[in-house]
Amino acid sequence: MNPGKTLFAQLMACMPWTSFRRIVDRHGGEVRTHTFPCGDQFRAMAFAQLTWRESLRDVEVCLAANPARLYAMGIRQAVKRSTLADANERRDWRIWAEVAELLIQRARKLYFDDGFGLDLDNTVYALDSTTIDLCLSLFDWAPFRSTKAAIKLHTLLDLRGSIPTFIHISDGKMHDVRVLDMLPIEPGAFFVMDRGYLDFERLYGLGQQGAFYVTRAKHNMDARRVYSMPADREQGIICDQRIALNGFYACQHYPDQLRRIRYKDQETGKTLVFLTNHMTLPALTICALYKKRWQVELFFKWIKQHLRIKRFMGTSENAVKTQIWIAVATYVLIAIVKKELQLEASLYTLLQIFSVSVFEKIELQRACPKAQDRITITEDCNLLPLFDF
Repeated sequence: MNPGKTLFAQLMACMPWTSFRRIVDRHGGEVRTHTFPCGDQFRAMAFAQLTWRESLRDVEVCLAANPARLYAMGIRQAVKRSTLADANERRDWRIWAEVAELLIQRARKLYFDDGFGLDLDNTVYALDSTTIDLCLSLFDWAPFRSTKAAIKLHTLLDLRGSIPTFIHISDGKMHDVRVLDMLPIEPGAFFVMDRGYLDFERLYGLGQQGAFYVTRAKHNMDARRVYSMPADREQGIICDQRIALNGFYACQHYPDQLRRIRYKDQETGKTLVFLTNHMTLPALTICALYKKRWQVELFFKWIKQHLRIKRFMGTSENAVKTQIWIAVATYVLIAIVKKELQLEASLYTLLQIFSVSVFEKIELQRACPKAQDRITITEDCNLLPLFDF
């Protein structure tokens, strides 16, 4: 890349701006708008994500402190907090949702050949949700409890590259299982989820579309054993069975047989019961698949720590969804840059570099430390003591 460009400009150069313009025009994002186009709004909000700005005033002050760099960043005019607030309030959040989905499709192609620790050719998705607490008096459109509001991020994570392929933002009252009605079902793929998504009617529909699922059984599940397969107790597999449901409505909702695997974790001593509609994979592979579901929990923890999605710059539903979708688009854009430029640095390292060097004119490859350049401490190093006792 051109070393005369700032790091921020190099990142924005990877955006598909032609497709971005089509999305904006399709939703009328710049109708009756003479100043502050959608491109500037995206750059300003992405800048807030990269540099950990907490408010509109923070964004305004930081950008105003570097007026000579704004044009190089792609922003053609000074950013005022009132203008940015109005844009977040009025411009349809679906613009940014489609932009994020466009970047997600691009990222998935780049990470398609990446492994995730299991020798499987199938695509594996982890499904879960996370709750973000809000103030009820300010966010009354997102009810959760009698005294507080909240929103839920229902996320389907592709384990190859940890790329979110589906995100639905709802109020805190929406039950997780209803998301199964909205998922884009990919035949042959595995959907790994916890027992909060155990709804036999919906899981049967998922299987009828050619997909597989792995989940956990509830303690009060009423079922009978149909056939027992050999189990390797030395590996922790207590039983591997085909079962049929006993309940009157359960039989109607799920007329086929399921596979039930009872597994004892040798490290923790806990006994877990898994359910799946895949009958041929080894039982240990099914158990390992469910263990990979933890990746979506780590993803939620990561984005809450490193992206600005817990404190919002607007109180309306449109402003909140705009900020979340731009945060997702920024995350995926960094993942794309990491893969296309074959950078050895982690996403965390890249975010740290951008947070302090966003205005620096240096090639992104040179700004990222290489493996051989990292300092390692060995026992042979002669280090001075920090304190003298």
